[in-house]
Amino acid sequence: MTTDPLPPPGAWSRRRLLTSAAGLVLAGLAVPTAEAGPVVVRSTERLPTRAEIVAEFAGRRPRQFGMFLPGVVRRGRELVALTFDACGGARGSGYDKLVISTLRKRNVPATLFLNARWIEAHPQIAADLADDPLFELGNHGWRHRPLTVAGQTAYGIKGTSGPGEAYDEIVRGLHAVAELTGRAPRWYRPGTAWADDVGLAIAGRLGLRVISFSINADAGATASKKQVVANLKRARRTDITLGHVNQPHGRTAEGLVEELPKMIRAGRHFGTLSRVLA
Repeated sequence: MTTDPLPPPGAWSRRRLLTSAAGLVLAGLAVPTAEAGPVVVRSTERLPTRAEIVAEFAGRRPRQFGMFLPGVVRRGRELVALTFDACGGARGSGYDKLVISTLRKRNVPATLFLNARWIEAHPQIAADLADDPLFELGNHGWRHRPLTVAGQTAYGIKGTSGPGEAYDEIVRGLHAVAELTGRAPRWYRPGTAWADDVGLAIAGRLGLRVISFSINADAGATASKKQVVANLKRARRTDITLGHVNQPHGRTAEGLVEELPKMIRAGRHFGTLSRVLA
């Protein structure tokens, strides 16, 4: 399986883009296509192609699998980083607009990890979020699969098998976000937030930092309002919280509506990952 090529420059109307013979250059970061060869990024780095990733990682066996492996980012600095996933798929393509309207009402920035399938289900909403300077968009993959090279499973979801599938999961999600913003995203959260150490290495080779969390705010949008409130109440500077914006029938928004004003009054300050991890 290969990745779809990026759309032609005329399709990227939301941001100023540059093109090169090797592929599309997005705000100084070049995103590889299935057809393109090696692409130079940030003048000194290069993103490998799918074939190069397969060759480089062939035969490597993972030693660890989890959400909090060495190298995964769990905390920032100085500020609270609110992050929300939009997972996509048959059971995950809803839109909890109350989460977004609450953040906007309180002028609180957040980082939103969008899955390619969720973007496909909500193109206009995704474009609106991309245009809002309050939000930063991260990559939440293509099919919301754990990032592995051994097909390991988390929460009943089978992970990617082999470096080629891991590449597809990452890069197709990257393409979907980049099409919205005109920039290759800096942050990646695997589907389910689980990965193995080889998958993390592949993400790193593709120029992405893998983001986990220090506080699980809504337990995959299954937590009660009381639980969401209690979890958010624990957030202090350096914490990265995880919530969901794709499950409107959950209680994430209700908990946020109640607790966010209290967090502001208590002197909590917030930032996107780009600011928190600067």
